[in-house]
Amino acid sequence: MSVASTAVPRALVIGGTGLVGRAVARRLLAAGWDVDVTGRDATRLPADVGAAGGRFVAAERSDGAALNAAFDNHELLVDCICFTAGDAELLLPLAREAGSTVMISSKAVYVDARGNHSNSDARPDYGGPVRETQPTLEPGGGDYRTREGYGRNKVAAERVLLDSGAPVTVLRPSKIHGDGASPAREWVFVKRVLDRRPAVFLAHRGLGVDHPTGAANIAALVETVAARPGARILNTADPDAPNGLEIARTVARHLGHAWEEVLVDDDSLGRHPWDSVPPVVLDTSAALALGYTPTGDYAATVASELDWLIERGGSDDDYFAPFLDYDAEDRYLAARG
Repeated sequence: MSVASTAVPRALVIGGTGLVGRAVARRLLAAGWDVDVTGRDATRLPADVGAAGGRFVAAERSDGAALNAAFDNHELLVDCICFTAGDAELLLPLAREAGSTVMISSKAVYVDARGNHSNSDARPDYGGPVRETQPTLEPGGGDYRTREGYGRNKVAAERVLLDSGAPVTVLRPSKIHGDGASPAREWVFVKRVLDRRPAVFLAHRGLGVDHPTGAANIAALVETVAARPGARILNTADPDAPNGLEIARTVARHLGHAWEEVLVDDDSLGRHPWDSVPPVVLDTSAALALGYTPTGDYAATVASELDWLIERGGSDDDYFAPFLDYDAEDRYLAARG
């Protein structure tokens, strides 16, 4: 008679104190996994992750020896901060030993027929929902923190891992939200609520769409692919793709605020992080075909971030300055009478 194994599955989350890492740790811990997370600063480990049994391991992402020391026959390896081919090379020895590896990439790798991508000056036009078969940028090096370098470096990192033959799943999210986000894009509307602004301005009449991805939904997909190891690429995004107007309404509704909606035809006022016209929407049918079930839609999964923003009282002011031109908005309202 066979006896079912009682061994507790083990996971190592590289970059586990950040936005995606903490969501993955929470999901796996709740499912009964033994979870180790790497990072630079133990104080960044969320208290609830530690209370649930998550263990912090100090390790620089660029330190191959430290990563090797952190890895101890973990069945699942999740890398949330693999940005370059060099990062991927450091990950390969671990990925070859793990039962399943997940690398967090980005939809920034996709390119349209004219060569435009999410970080180019011209907005991309993919002609419809973006599938994993959409062409990507050419792999490249240089500084991954630049607009042109980010996507090319991600492509290079993906190829190192996928060409290795190891069971690596590459996940390509869009605009990620959740507590721990930096920048927390929803701050563009949360701050307006806290400042008791009487109106919210929305460029392009609020119709712009840049598909959001809840960190909690990424975590649910990680759990799904952990049970189905393989070399593959999967888009990951929320089951809905709200436009800017719908996101503004979600934030205001959650925080109990009412304001006038001023829908601007162009982008002279009311710019926001999701103002993408034509819309950018990821096709997630491949993930769903694996048996993945989203944790919730945008409104459900963004709630924790909104509460976190209220609790901490702010986000990255430099990033948001171009979106919060109150003087110009007040002049508009005064001229209108």
